[in-house]
Amino acid sequence: MSVSVGFLGLKRVGAGWPRLEWIRQQLQPLLCSRCTQRSVEAIKHMIKVLVTAANNFSHEVENFRLRQAIQKKSIQWLDSYRLADLHPLRRTKRTWVITTIVVQEEEKGPFPKYAGQLFNNKSFNESVRYLISGPGVDEYPEIGLFSIEDDANGHVYVHRAIDREKTPSFQIRFDIVHRKTAELLDRPLFFKIKIKDVNDNAPEFSKEEFNITIRENHRKDEPVFQVTALDKDEEGTDNSRVSYSLTMQMPILDGFTFNIDPTTGLILLSGCLHYETASSFKLLVEASDHGAPQQSSTSTVNVAIEDANNHLPVFINDHYQLQISAGQEHPAALRLQVEDKDSPNTPAWRAKYKITKGNEKEQFAIATDPETNDGILSIIKPVSYEENSEKRLVISVENEEPFFSCKNGEVMISSPESMNITVNIKVLQPQHAPQFHPPILIVHKEDPMKPGTVFRKYLATYPDDVPRKIKYELAHDPAGWVSVDENSGVLTVAKEFDQNSPYVNNSLYTIIIHAIDDGIPPQTGTGTILLYLSDINDHMPALVTPSLDVCDQKERTPLIIKAKSALVQNVNEPFTFELAEDSEDVKHNWKLGRNFGDSVELLMLRSLPQGSYLVPFIIRDGQGFSTRQNQHVRLCVCPDGHTCEDSPLSQASVRLGGSAIAVMLTALLILPELLPLQHVATAGEMAY
Repeated sequence: MSVSVGFLGLKRVGAGWPRLEWIRQQLQPLLCSRCTQRSVEAIKHMIKVLVTAANNFSHEVENFRLRQAIQKKSIQWLDSYRLADLHPLRRTKRTWVITTIVVQEEEKGPFPKYAGQLFNNKSFNESVRYLISGPGVDEYPEIGLFSIEDDANGHVYVHRAIDREKTPSFQIRFDIVHRKTAELLDRPLFFKIKIKDVNDNAPEFSKEEFNITIRENHRKDEPVFQVTALDKDEEGTDNSRVSYSLTMQMPILDGFTFNIDPTTGLILLSGCLHYETASSFKLLVEASDHGAPQQSSTSTVNVAIEDANNHLPVFINDHYQLQISAGQEHPAALRLQVEDKDSPNTPAWRAKYKITKGNEKEQFAIATDPETNDGILSIIKPVSYEENSEKRLVISVENEEPFFSCKNGEVMISSPESMNITVNIKVLQPQHAPQFHPPILIVHKEDPMKPGTVFRKYLATYPDDVPRKIKYELAHDPAGWVSVDENSGVLTVAKEFDQNSPYVNNSLYTIIIHAIDDGIPPQTGTGTILLYLSDINDHMPALVTPSLDVCDQKERTPLIIKAKSALVQNVNEPFTFELAEDSEDVKHNWKLGRNFGDSVELLMLRSLPQGSYLVPFIIRDGQGFSTRQNQHVRLCVCPDGHTCEDSPLSQASVRLGGSAIAVMLTALLILPELLPLQHVATAGEMAY
């Protein structure tokens, strides 16, 4: 059997020729002059496939031409709309009819799936084609989602599942054209395809865990917290309508302490809180929608309870007794202790004291110790002995924060009657407290000041010279630089002085010493040491002649040691001289005689060999400035009885009170550490 292109009906006709030529080229290898029946059938099947492909190509070309024609025609329709706006409104007959197009999100298929049909009455009289375009068809988003499979009947199909939360609707354009001429037969129809929601989203909280703090006196009608969960499903439907519930509370106690409004998510209290029972709670909140199947999620709310004032402060003692000296102020004369079961160092715990009776002349004051919560009673104005030897004070206490109680599950803020105690005060005849000399001692740091070195001997005495036992205490030494001997008043270096210490202000460090006697009641005197760590030599008194040459003499002729005022001071007050008795040699060799105000006698206690000696002095002026200086004394041979021999002394003659060469070689190291043991000689006194 012979098969030819002519036999297949393929002709070179018009614009279709390129398609037919392509088919002929594809079939040429299959043509033969002698073919079997089976070969003919195979060739026919191949022809059918190729013709279908050619027709599809033809449709694409035609669709392109149609779209161009539709676009041109649409412009004409739009122009007609504008012209129609210029004429009075008139009723027009509807030509488009669309059945409900239903597309549900997350459909399972199979695809393509029928969604609906459109119809135009122009199709009664014409051979038409329906066209579809726009988002979801040939435009973003979701290109290729919709199509018209049967363009003659207007059946609309969907080709895959769609997520409504991503694209909730599509604005589709429908057109009707003449099948042969591609002429636009009617105005285009713009139709909104809305994606039907399914409940595929659970409500979502903004956080998985919340941390909040509320007061113990929180009221039931005040919201504790509000949780909010959002559902991405269609708004205004059961799929997105959220309800809240409280599924867990830890600890549970006698039931749920909290509840939640199912609609608003507001968390409220069901009764009173008790900090002592539970100081925190953990709540598990669930948010559920109303769709089918129902979706839900949970979030945790951690609630910390802050203690409030539901316990009153209570005095440990019912009454107190106090003895004071008349005519004197007494800071911190008495401490009043209270007990409060609320949390320490909170407004609910901190006490406020008040003198309600007995303080008409405002001679007393009471304050709260912030660390212990004690009440500190002080006498701020001297009390007269003749006026009244006994006084009675009434003192009340309350907390900084108002008191609350719980009645029938309701918080009640109230002002209960304050607790009172009495303080009976006995006024004694006036007694004098020890007094330091001077009250303020100004000291310049001497290098080096190593631990164990005696710093100063700071003593207190009585104005009336009544002998009493005095005990010394450190009242203020925040850096812990010194220690004091309670019996002798000698201050010893405990730590090296550090100018970078936070307790040093403008190179000044303050030390306060108390001298307490054994009287009834005990009397306390206060002395202050101002330690300058920077150079203040311009403020300090000094020796007039730091070096003295003394002709060897056997008689105890006193040496006159003279001091001068500081450069910036202009005072003529007498100086106080002390020997810094740093070693046994100083004690055995030297002592002070009479004080003449601006000078003092230095006496040799025994005959000393020729040589050089260092005698350490502590000089203090009337302003309280104190300095340590070394007096150099050279005992030498004077041929003329007045001037030392210029020849150098032998090594053996250079000594410190009988010490040998080693003392002189180490003098610079020893002197800063010599201990000042006070020996004061005032004007007119003899030291022998």
